Amino acid sequence: MKKLLIIYLVFVAFSCSKSNDVDVYVPVPLNVEIPSNFPDIVYNLENNPVTEEGFQLGKKLFYEGKLSANNAIPCAFCHEQAFAFTHHEHTVSHGLNGGIGKRNAQPMQNLAFQSEFMWDGAATHLDLQPIIPLTSDVEMGETISNVIAKLKADGYYQNQFAKAFEDGEINGENMLKALSQFMVMMISSNSKYDKYVRNEDGVTLSPIEMDGLSTFKNKCATCHATDLFTDQSYRNTGLPVNPRLNDLGRYNIFENTNDLYKFKVPSLRNVEKSNPYMHDGRLSTLEAVLDFYSSGVTNNGGNVDTVLVKEDGSLGIDLSAYEKESIIAFLKTLTDYEFLNDERFAEF
Repeated sequence: MKKLLIIYLVFVAFSCSKSNDVDVYVPVPLNVEIPSNFPDIVYNLENNPVTEEGFQLGKKLFYEGKLSANNAIPCAFCHEQAFAFTHHEHTVSHGLNGGIGKRNAQPMQNLAFQSEFMWDGAATHLDLQPIIPLTSDVEMGETISNVIAKLKADGYYQNQFAKAFEDGEINGENMLKALSQFMVMMISSNSKYDKYVRNEDGVTLSPIEMDGLSTFKNKCATCHATDLFTDQSYRNTGLPVNPRLNDLGRYNIFENTNDLYKFKVPSLRNVEKSNPYMHDGRLSTLEAVLDFYSSGVTNNGGNVDTVLVKEDGSLGIDLSAYEKESIIAFLKTLTDYEFLNDERFAEF
């Protein structure tokens, strides 16, 4: 009996020691570096400090198929790093059982500097944004409770949540906070343009890129403002209504007729790599986008944005062939290859 008791005590001691080695909460803080040419961060880091353990957990969850009903569709399915975390060459999102959505998957860089998310602003906090695709019938088709049950049954996640959060709980709040920690670190700020405006590494813009920057400031920067290249407003850009989708835009949120066909102004960072374009992915090239703004704007819904109304009442933006060429040359300076190839964000 005494021998059995000794064996039991040794087993308990070993188990506790092993648990302490694996499951202990000793967070390693990560610094969220704010580029000098960026506006202030919006995300409240005090409520969810970024740590190495939380970031790594969020990264694992981002690439985790268990977040979907068929255990095969992770967030990364529609957000590929090489293409600014968009669904390359897919006009609209699709997912579970071949379901087809209504909107183009948006880039994911610099989300910590935004206060509203999705094309219509349906999410007003970064922590809540993942709930929308996770529970969408045509994307991941799951419920938070089912996802949590799957994670609780997984030994890896039992350890990782214990490392990442003081309470060690595998619950919806901690899962969403971990995803946010991963997304908060996804800052794209090292393009050719950034190095030029920050006077780094002796980088200069070519004559055509400079011409494009000048034209962009005069004709595009009202909406694509600041070095985030979006004013984060919602605007009706006069795209002809797609009868198949009949997407009413921000109207779906508040049912305000003034919001008909309004969509959030997207950032243009890494836009060279994030095609196709517009909220429904209908335009496949940057040339097509500029052609649309030059000659394709319509007064759909009767509330096309005033920035697209000329003095004579006609619609669009006057752009010469060279202005279009130079704007595209400038937009390509917004491609951040360091971000697109950053191993921190790549799948394990």
